[in-house]
Amino acid sequence: MGHRTKPTLGLIGFGAFGKLMARELNALFDIRVCDPAYVGALLEDGRALAVVELSEIARCDVIVLSVPVARMEYLCTQIAPYLRPGCLVVDVSSVKVAPMQVMARCLPAAVDIVGTHPLFGPQSADGGVVGRKIAVCPLRGPRWRVVAGFLRRIGLQVVVTTPEAHDKEAATVQGLTHLIAKVLSDIGPLPDQMTTASFDLLKQAVEMVKNDPPTVLHAIETANPYAAEVRGAFFDRAAELRIQFDKQA
Repeated sequence: MGHRTKPTLGLIGFGAFGKLMARELNALFDIRVCDPAYVGALLEDGRALAVVELSEIARCDVIVLSVPVARMEYLCTQIAPYLRPGCLVVDVSSVKVAPMQVMARCLPAAVDIVGTHPLFGPQSADGGVVGRKIAVCPLRGPRWRVVAGFLRRIGLQVVVTTPEAHDKEAATVQGLTHLIAKVLSDIGPLPDQMTTASFDLLKQAVEMVKNDPPTVLHAIETANPYAAEVRGAFFDRAAELRIQFDKQA
């Protein structure tokens, strides 16, 4: 048998963020992809990645789950019988409490599990991931420290946290950003001439998230257990301001 120079990484999900991960990690891992929506998996430079069945993906050294939160439980039950003892499973979900509860319940006890949330996306990391933030939530096994160290070596700022602490902050950081972006996008084209520096920054924020798939917004606003409270406070205050300004008009 030949000497394997790279560890294998099984990437489940080849959407926009899956492609970003493949681009950034291809030099460091032997990447295999599983996504029923894709017959082939190509990097931006035209290089092809191996597309394999779920049972083969599950036998990789590292398995990355890049799927909608709503699909997490089904996926974990499908890969669980094939996972090798000692392998490492990592998710990249934008919420952490629910997916990590699912992984803890559905994946074998002999598997190390680390929850992550890259705090960037394809638009904001178009020029590379160096300097971007990523949340790391240890769940099972000691190798979260290896994961955190690796992420730092490729230039990311690592924030080690718990699923609960992550979701509490994300309810405001992501919940309000995506909510405001959705409202502004639905209103119509935003002005592009008579703009101020602050409005240009607001437009930039909208541009970064407006093309995210609906599953991302759904997860942020419904799968995060703290989002409803933050969203309610925002709408309550907006309603108070509306009444106040209507009275003054």
